[in-house]
Amino acid sequence: MFDTNLAIALLLGTFFIMILVKVPVTFALAISTMLTMVYCKVPLPSMMQQMAKSINSFSLMAIPFFILMGEIMSAGGISKRMLDFANVIVGRMRGGLAQVNCVASMFFGGISGSAVADVSSLGTMLIPMMHDNGYDDDFSVGITVTSACQGLMIPPSHNMIMYSVAAGGLSVEKLFMAGYGPGVLTGVALMIICYFIAKKRNYPRGEKVSVKEALKISRDAILALFTAVIIVGGVVCGWFTATESAAIACIYAFVVATCVYKELKLKDVPVVLFRTVKTLATVFGLIAAAGAFGVMLARLQVPQLITSLLLGISSSKVVTLLIINVMLLLLGCIMDMAPLILIMTPILLPVVQSYGMSSIQFGIILICNLGIGLCTPPVGSALFVGCGIGKIKVEDAVKGMLPMYAAMIVVLLMVTFIPAISLGLPTLLYGPVV
Repeated sequence: MFDTNLAIALLLGTFFIMILVKVPVTFALAISTMLTMVYCKVPLPSMMQQMAKSINSFSLMAIPFFILMGEIMSAGGISKRMLDFANVIVGRMRGGLAQVNCVASMFFGGISGSAVADVSSLGTMLIPMMHDNGYDDDFSVGITVTSACQGLMIPPSHNMIMYSVAAGGLSVEKLFMAGYGPGVLTGVALMIICYFIAKKRNYPRGEKVSVKEALKISRDAILALFTAVIIVGGVVCGWFTATESAAIACIYAFVVATCVYKELKLKDVPVVLFRTVKTLATVFGLIAAAGAFGVMLARLQVPQLITSLLLGISSSKVVTLLIINVMLLLLGCIMDMAPLILIMTPILLPVVQSYGMSSIQFGIILICNLGIGLCTPPVGSALFVGCGIGKIKVEDAVKGMLPMYAAMIVVLLMVTFIPAISLGLPTLLYGPVV
C-alpha cells in the first residue's frame, strides 16, 4: 500500500520543480510519472505501454500533415500573397498596416494553425514595414504577436486535435467549426483596438491599390486560400475526415508552391521535411509522456479531487468558470500550450461538465486561454519571436500590448458565458452539440 497524498505530492511536486529548473516538459512529465510509479509499485513496462497507446490514434495522424502543410506554405510564398490580399481588403483604413496585420494573421492562421509560424513568417515582413511607416515598435510587435494567436482557433489547428484526444475522442470536425466564431471575433476586437490607437497616435492609412492590381492580387491569393476551403469544405460536406483533408491539402499546397508560385524548389524539400520531423518528434513525444502522466493522475483520482475542490469553493457556475479562467491564464504564463492541453483537460473537463457545459465549448475556452499565454511572459514563445524580430525588450512590448490583452480577455469572457459564439456554427451544421 502507499500514501495517496504523498504520491500526488511526488507526482505534481517533481513535475513543477523540474519545470522551474527548465527541464524540457516532455522529460519532466516522463520522469515525474516514473518516480511516482516506482513509489506506488506500478510495473514500469506499463508506462511504455501507455505512452505507445497515447499516440496510437487515427485522429493524431492529421497532425504531421498539418505541420508539413504549414511548412510548405511558409516556404512557398504564401505569406507575401496573404499580406497583399489583406492590404487590398483593409489597407486604406486608419492604421492600415496594423489592420492588414490582423487580417493577414486570420488568413495565415487558417492555413498554418501555428502562432509562432505566423509571427515568424508575417512578422519578418510587417514589423520592419510598420517601423518604416512611422508605427511605434511596441505597437508593431504587439499587434503582430496578439493577432497571430487568433490562428490557434481558426482551423486547421493541431492543438484542437490534441484536445480532442485528451477529452476522449471528441469530433474534430465540430471543434474546427466551433473555432471560427471566437477566432474571427478575436480578430475583429484587435482591429477595433488598432483603429483607436492609430487614431490617437495619428498612424497613416495604407496606399491605395488600383482595381487592376487588386484583381491580380486577389487571383494569386485565391489559390492559397483554397487550401482552407479544401480542409473545411471537404469536412463539412462529408467528403473526407479531418485527417484525410489534411493529407489532401498537403498535396495541394505542394503543387501550388512548386508548380504555380514556383517559390518552393525541390532542393528546399529536404529542409522542409527536416523541420516537419523535428516539430513532429517534439509534439508526439509530448503527447506520449502526457498520456502516461494522465494515467497516474487518474489512478490517484486527482481530477475528482480538483472537481470537489472547485465545487467546494462556490456553487456558482459563474464564479467557478472565472476561477478556471484565471487558473488557465496564470498557467499559460509559465507553461507552453500543448502540455497544458494534455494535462488540464482531464482535470477540468469534469468540472465544467458538472455545470452542463459542452466539452466542445470548453475546448475553445481552453485554447483561447492558453493562446493568450503564448503572448505573455515569461515563456510566451510567440512574444519572444516577435521581440526578436522587432529588436525590442520584452517589457517594452508587453507595455504596448496592454490594450490588446484587454481585448483578448473580453473575447475570452464572451466565449465563456455566451455559448452561441462557439457552438452556433457546429449546431447549425451538425445539430445539438454536447
